[in-house]
Amino acid sequence: MKSHFATALIAAGLGLAGCSSKSDPAPTEKQSVASQIAATVAADRNGTIAAAVAASPTHKMLATVLQQAGLAASLSGTGPFTLFAPTDDAFIQVPPTTRDGWMLPAQKQLLAGILQYHVVPGKLTVADLSAKIAADGGKTLLKTASGEELTASLSGKAILLTSASGNRATVTAPDIQQANGVVHVVDAVLLPAM
Repeated sequence: MKSHFATALIAAGLGLAGCSSKSDPAPTEKQSVASQIAATVAADRNGTIAAAVAASPTHKMLATVLQQAGLAASLSGTGPFTLFAPTDDAFIQVPPTTRDGWMLPAQKQLLAGILQYHVVPGKLTVADLSAKIAADGGKTLLKTASGEELTASLSGKAILLTSASGNRATVTAPDIQQANGVVHVVDAVLLPAM
């Protein structure tokens, strides 16, 4: 199944200020999402990250915005990459005016920067991330493809990501292996400092 994932900087910052205050999905919901995504992409572990996103029933908006920003081709490359993939529900948390603004041709560079902030060069599994967090005393900095830093820490047993702008996302479905890296599903869109 092929699917596609889907103005100002002030609107983006103000609009997402409350995104991390939502309640976490129940563990069964998280397991359901993880099972659904894993089942969708399990048949083709030789596929690329971009193909996995396009095939995922819960990442239609991400697939769309990756195409819009011209990054789907990059995530089809050899990599390796680690993608923190916001779900459709994560994108719905972003105010519609902001989301629509990101899709304007004039905002392509801004959109690309936001999406590159979800990509870390290299392949980092949850075990790798947990080891880095432990070695660095409880949190570690990840250098993203946008050149900015993202903070990873543990929240219970889950990986918690904190963006430079202060919003947070939790890894809800980890370690979806692909030929050119790994995908970790997250429950919020992370914003770099603006």
